[in-house]
Amino acid sequence: MLYDAHIHVDGYPPEQRDSLLRRAFSSGVAGVVAVSMGADSCAENLRLARRYPGRVMPAYGHHPEQPALGEEELDRLCDWIRGRGDEPFAIGEVGLPYYTRKEAEAKGESFDEAPYLRQLDRFAALAAELGRPIVLHAVYEDADKAIDILRRRRIRRAHFHWFKGGADTVRRMIDGGYYISVTPDVLYEPEIRELAAVYPLDRLMTETDGPWPFEGPFAGTPTEPGMVRDVVREIAALRGLAEEEAELAVEANARRFYGWREAPPGPS
Repeated sequence: MLYDAHIHVDGYPPEQRDSLLRRAFSSGVAGVVAVSMGADSCAENLRLARRYPGRVMPAYGHHPEQPALGEEELDRLCDWIRGRGDEPFAIGEVGLPYYTRKEAEAKGESFDEAPYLRQLDRFAALAAELGRPIVLHAVYEDADKAIDILRRRRIRRAHFHWFKGGADTVRRMIDGGYYISVTPDVLYEPEIRELAAVYPLDRLMTETDGPWPFEGPFAGTPTEPGMVRDVVREIAALRGLAEEEAELAVEANARRFYGWREAPPGPS
């Protein structure tokens, strides 16, 4: 049984979401982490989590590759997340706007990163306050900024999704005990292949980031949670492991990190 540790279920058309999840669960995917883009996305992921208890783990937050929230909006969202009480959930997808910042810089435009740093600090503080895992969008030099915030807030239960970065940053992440997840581009992207081969096996998870499309052998194929099986098969090959050994490892990692128990059958 495998897990898709990062997917935007609400990024698929509404009429496709239930069939997407049912196909995943019937094909051997035990559960998915449904990450949020903002307040509306959080509400939809709450609905999905209640419809598929034990299968859909919601992550609540505000994606950083869009305008940062104002203080009142951020207060409302944090209060809403606090209101989820003892229900299973994570904080995410949160982080820093690497791609938006780079686009602005390429155009010669100024970019104020301060509101995004404040926003990430608020979400990290919330994760620490509630004792919840945090799901991060933070790559290259932005990962180091995120690590600084995690350390200041004394957070160790952090998941860097689709991580990319240099050797020094990777060492900081390993030292911090942080987890990463690997996407289907591990089949063809040298940078991701190298990372998947060396990052500690007991902190590796699999993801699709669906509905994001992939290239290589997946070109023209809609992204679905079942693709994590291709990911774990490639991880096994890169590390010289039996596929079953790699599968058991990444399954155990997802269960441990997100506190998953044995998944019940989903609704028919």
